[in-house]
Amino acid sequence: MSYSVNVYGRDVICASCVNAPSSKDTYQWLEALFSKKYPDADIRVNYIDIDRDENFSDYDEELIEQINNDELFYPLVTINDEVIQDGYVQLKPITNWFEKNGVE
Repeated sequence: MSYSVNVYGRDVICASCVNAPSSKDTYQWLEALFSKKYPDADIRVNYIDIDRDENFSDYDEELIEQINNDELFYPLVTINDEVIQDGYVQLKPITNWFEKNGVE
């Protein structure tokens, strides 16, 4: 099975996420983590700049609207279109998701 991890973010650090890594730093951290922790898994990590990217899916548009309305915060991490974390992203909920889905 393949897994699509999307990190939604902006160049500006989230005002509610003081001292947290930037969205791009989170993307790079997850990309490096998955290649080491799950070397045999088919995991694609994508960075979606919510201010600059084009051709968003309807799902992307919904998430971006929630971010713009302060219902969700960025960086926002989804795995296979399931919201896993927003704002201050931590490792445990992400690895828990993969473990629950049989990825080792």
